[in-house]
Amino acid sequence: MYRITCLTLFALLAGCAATPHYDARFGDAVRKARVAMTIDPNASSNRDPAAGIDGQSGREAVTRYHDSFKTPPPVVNVINVSGAGSSSK
Repeated sequence: MYRITCLTLFALLAGCAATPHYDARFGDAVRKARVAMTIDPNASSNRDPAAGIDGQSGREAVTRYHDSFKTPPPVVNVINVSGAGSSSK
């Protein structure tokens, strides 16, 4: 029993011994896409991010956003008129 336990333990540890060698450019595509989507790379240093909007407009915008989750959007009925799957006998 002791021998089987030791062999199992060594087999499990052998699987963790070698780490794979990843490509040096791993993740570059994600970083490039994030940079391409950033309008202002220095936006984090802006000390007044809400300039141009007054408090009442901001409060109403947030209230409308929160209310949009209280009532679900209306159900849209889709009518398939393509004729696929219909049979005319």
